[in-house]
Amino acid sequence: MLLFLWILVTYAATAQVSTKTNLNDDRFKGIIYRKETTADLRLHNNGLALAINFGEIRTYYRTNYYHFELGTMHSPREHKQSKNLNVIGNELPKEFKLGKQNSVFIIRAGKGVKRYISDKARRKGVSLGYSIEGGPSLALLKPTYLKFIEQVVVNGELESILVDKKYSSENRDEFIDYGSIYGGSSFSTGLKEISILPGFQAKAGLFFSVGAFDEYVKAAEAGVMVDVFIKKVPIMVETEGLRNSPFFVNLYVNLHFGRRSN
Repeated sequence: MLLFLWILVTYAATAQVSTKTNLNDDRFKGIIYRKETTADLRLHNNGLALAINFGEIRTYYRTNYYHFELGTMHSPREHKQSKNLNVIGNELPKEFKLGKQNSVFIIRAGKGVKRYISDKARRKGVSLGYSIEGGPSLALLKPTYLKFIEQVVVNGELESILVDKKYSSENRDEFIDYGSIYGGSSFSTGLKEISILPGFQAKAGLFFSVGAFDEYVKAAEAGVMVDVFIKKVPIMVETEGLRNSPFFVNLYVNLHFGRRSN
């Protein structure tokens, strides 16, 4: 409903639609631009993404494009938690997600096509279409660090200090025990330990475009996206009732903004 209202408001604000007829080829009637560059803001079930697209308007009904994107992927089992503890070393306990093993960022690249399935753009500036895209992807896995309290001897006295730890098979029980954790570590902890997991991505969706061949691109899209990797993506520590997966299927909504040129 919000996307529908956004389209109506944007359309109402559009005073004119720029059109021009190429008398030599009916396929190009209504086209005065040949290239299209857009930015995307995509929200899906388990994350978000920012992207850029470079398109070539081939005919009135078809635009081919290349897609580059950086996004996040979460597990539906992630939940932020906090603790109210005595401050140690002047450091307040930070929020953390119990059992989270890695933060996951996904770089997607792809080649796709947009096709219009209505002629309304020629008359009113609003058209309906669909897009299909596929290509390679990389999952960037950044280890999640948590802070734990340890007792050490300093000058003959026992003191409590905070220690950053990431998940390992040796500290499994401690890492998933709420009572053992002091809080979350800084996000920058573990950046130098990022690992890569290759995969493939694809998506398909329906979109409404306001002023399909105006200079400025304004469109909203909804559809389904799929990410498949060569092995399980270790977002969470696996337990009896929680298993990681090598693939993700998500519904998404996407807003396109950009510009067309000759």
